[in-house]
Amino acid sequence: MCAPDLSPSLEKHTGDIHFTTYGNKNFTNYGTNEPGIGVNSFKNYSEDASVNSFRRYGRGSPRNNKFDNYAPDGNVIDQSFNSYSTNTPGGSGKFTNYAPNTNVPDLRFTAYSDQGTGGEQEFKTYLEQGNSGGQSFKSYGKNGNGADGKFTSYGNETNVAASTFTNYGQNANGENQNFTSYGTNGNNPQNNFNNYGVGGNGPSETFTHYRDQSNVGDDKFSNYVKDANAGEANFTNYGQSFNEGTDVFTTYGKGGNDPHINFKTYGVNNTFKDYVKDTATFSNYQNKAAQDLASSSEVNGGKKVNNRWVEPGKFFREKTLKSGTIMPMPDIKDKMPKRSFLPRVIASKLPFSTSKIDELKKIFHAANDSQVAKMIGDALSECERAPSAGETKRCANSAEDMIDFATSVLGRNVVVRTTENTKGSKGNIMIGSVKGINGGKVTKSVSCHQTLFPYLLYYCHSVPKVRVYEADILDPNSKAKINHGVAICHVDTSLWGPKHGAFIALGSGPGKIEVCHWIFENDMTWAIAD
Repeated sequence: MCAPDLSPSLEKHTGDIHFTTYGNKNFTNYGTNEPGIGVNSFKNYSEDASVNSFRRYGRGSPRNNKFDNYAPDGNVIDQSFNSYSTNTPGGSGKFTNYAPNTNVPDLRFTAYSDQGTGGEQEFKTYLEQGNSGGQSFKSYGKNGNGADGKFTSYGNETNVAASTFTNYGQNANGENQNFTSYGTNGNNPQNNFNNYGVGGNGPSETFTHYRDQSNVGDDKFSNYVKDANAGEANFTNYGQSFNEGTDVFTTYGKGGNDPHINFKTYGVNNTFKDYVKDTATFSNYQNKAAQDLASSSEVNGGKKVNNRWVEPGKFFREKTLKSGTIMPMPDIKDKMPKRSFLPRVIASKLPFSTSKIDELKKIFHAANDSQVAKMIGDALSECERAPSAGETKRCANSAEDMIDFATSVLGRNVVVRTTENTKGSKGNIMIGSVKGINGGKVTKSVSCHQTLFPYLLYYCHSVPKVRVYEADILDPNSKAKINHGVAICHVDTSLWGPKHGAFIALGSGPGKIEVCHWIFENDMTWAIAD
């Protein structure tokens, strides 16, 4: 999984070409300075490709611009988009999907409809349902004149993603700006929003939802309609999270010239600085406990939360593993890029430490600021960190290394087990016959989980005080066997964090309950052979 060496493309394409699919290149110019009326359309760019850039789209052209899909369904992608519909004398723009459903992306969007005149601009979704990675959006509608802007969805339903948005509608003149949803339903999002409507001179600014129903994470929002001239600004929901993170909101309506500002709801926690009371209306500042914002349905004495990142069936109690039980199964499919182990004779000769990361980046053609370089650094840091209390760990970059570690912990009378296939994922299943390994007694196991790296790498660690089960998985309607699952139940959860997803899903807290989960596709657990 090397990063391709892409040199800039010098191709220039006129607006008379309507692209359907294009990828695996850097793209320099599309529809720049095209005269007259008409429509530029681009349907699919960079499908399933890892590294691409798009330099200029519709710059200086009065035509209407439409871009449907940029980098969907990618895996460990490194994508940048420099400018879309900038310096345009009229014409509208619509950008529908930027990098939806991507795994570990590194995304950069520099300028959208900056210095535009007239025409309505709309950006619909940016990194919807992304997993990990990071994204940044530098400038939207900056220094525009009379061009209404709408941004519908940014970073919604993402998992552990870092987001930075800078300059939305800055110094815009006579525009209506509408931002609907930023970071909603995220799991541990790291959001940073700087400058919304700063220095603007327009009729209205609206921001509807910021990180609603997100789970923990850290957020910082700086400068909402600062130094604005007249107009109306509305902010509806900020940070109505169901599990508390860290929220910092700095400078709301400061330095404005007779603006009409309404802030409706500020969510769970922490700080709100520089709020100008004489020019704004503030209603409903909530400082409730995190669970007060969650669903009130009781599960095992706690509260069950309806959140995308506490997937139904991801965690369950041991008593559920009984023949005849119908239960949801999470998506257990392997979402990692397909890679292979290197033979030990090769892997042992490659550098594998943070002190030699420059050599590794050179071997795998990873530029210093690329996502592949970040991926290598993150993996090495995780492999080198000290084990937690009671843990024995090792990163295995060959099959031989994995076998040696498992047998060093458990002895030689061991078997590696994993769930047979992915059938039943994301639906209801019925439990068939159940067998407890080691007679269902508390035992010790070694679990191995894939880690992102250019070749196959597993993070293996010993897990004491567990019970391991094998179970036939049946179709709940026909009762036919569709899968053979392996589940592990952690008997001792006393060292788990109180905000672990298992406790959100099941209620209770560290050390109070056991927690079970399935072994996902291509993960595995080693335990004694019966």
